[in-house]
Amino acid sequence: MREQFTEWIHDLQNRICTSIEELDGVARFREDRWERPGGGGGLTRVIANGGVFEKGGVNTSVVHGELPELIRSRFKVEGGYFYAAGISLVLHPENPYVPTVHANFRYFEISDTEGGPVSDFWFGGGADLTPYILFDDDARHFHTVLKKACDRHHRGFYPEFKKECDAYFYNTHRRESRGIGGLFFDYLRAGESFTKEERFAFVRDAGEAFLPSYLPVAECRMHHTWTDKERYWQEIRRGRYVEFNLIHDRGTLFGLKTDGRVESILMSLPPRVRWDYDFRPEPGSREEKLINILQQPRDWVLEE
Repeated sequence: MREQFTEWIHDLQNRICTSIEELDGVARFREDRWERPGGGGGLTRVIANGGVFEKGGVNTSVVHGELPELIRSRFKVEGGYFYAAGISLVLHPENPYVPTVHANFRYFEISDTEGGPVSDFWFGGGADLTPYILFDDDARHFHTVLKKACDRHHRGFYPEFKKECDAYFYNTHRRESRGIGGLFFDYLRAGESFTKEERFAFVRDAGEAFLPSYLPVAECRMHHTWTDKERYWQEIRRGRYVEFNLIHDRGTLFGLKTDGRVESILMSLPPRVRWDYDFRPEPGSREEKLINILQQPRDWVLEE
């Protein structure tokens, strides 16, 4: 499984970067290879100041070693070793009409001894969309593609993981979602219903759904002209994105507390952002409409 998952995330990283460069038409990804103290490393690819994308990253990491104290405490074990592999991406377009997008897919193992048999494992991941100017068709397309990927494995996956996404990507201090959701799942283990290989097959299909779920939305909106007012609103909403990532996101907090590579972890933050005191959208505006939806998650796909 280690070899299969690692090979897949590296291949997916290559294909996503190629597609994003083709869409952007100007910028190319900068590549950094890095090593983790204690075992393993990763490949960080960052794009900036492009024709479409103001900042973005598509990162892979494959790390291993002795369990950090944070993991030992969380899983109530005295010691052991871990292996973790994953791909994580965030893309921040310059045009306010093009949504920000995030996706992450990962595999984690724990063993009692270094190189010993696996005592526990799980998969996790998902994808979510953060529009600044909401188009219902974009939201329906994004969710529909993800639902089809889920339905190939179990009809219950999409409603379950969509609900988990709405609950997870939520700024509790603001009482609003970060975006219009997608999928979020974690701690997917084998059991009576699904084998390890079947779990991987689902995660792989969810990851393969990223490009067809997002690229058509970006292609449709990237040529919209925008105003300074719309750009200002985008930067206000980016502030909420930053708040979630630094206050609530488990991956960000885990990385910072386990000696992760800071530049790769904070790659997810947008380059231009603002916090205005007590900012409120105009009553009846599309900005207010977006806020209302973020305060009450919507079902974007009608059940067949």
